[in-house]
Amino acid sequence: MIRFINTLAFVGLLRPAPGTWGSLAALVLAWPIVWIGGPWLFGVKIIAVVAVGLWTIGRQIDGQSDQDPSEIVIDEVAGQWIALLPVVIGGAHAGVPLGALWPGWIAAFVLFRLFDVWKPGPVGWADRRGGALGVMLDDVIAGLLAGLGVMALAGLYHGVLA
Repeated sequence: MIRFINTLAFVGLLRPAPGTWGSLAALVLAWPIVWIGGPWLFGVKIIAVVAVGLWTIGRQIDGQSDQDPSEIVIDEVAGQWIALLPVVIGGAHAGVPLGALWPGWIAAFVLFRLFDVWKPGPVGWADRRGGALGVMLDDVIAGLLAGLGVMALAGLYHGVLA
């Protein structure tokens, strides 16, 4: 069950780029959560994924030489959802249907993958921490940076270009 959770029902075993597959799967899973419960339920699910992921990652990597196996993608789910949160909140606030938010979904995906792969500054620092916290924290920080980027792009589009 630990591996099932960490690999997001074995999505993390897909090659190449399991992190990208995990991020895409996270977007697919986000849609019904947001549709059913809006930003509040989505926020609760983000917290739950981080908490469960910290525990399951710790259980899987305990005593292993590879402290960050590429098959673990539950951390990508958390980071991708954090990156998507500004889109979900903004859309709900404006009363915009989910389908109309597709540019924000794409921006959240691209920016999260960019920060997760590039690992600038605090993302790289968190990645080097090791352990379950390091595995999860680099994606959480990448998600936060991507979320800020999504907000900047939305502000540019809706403010300057509108």
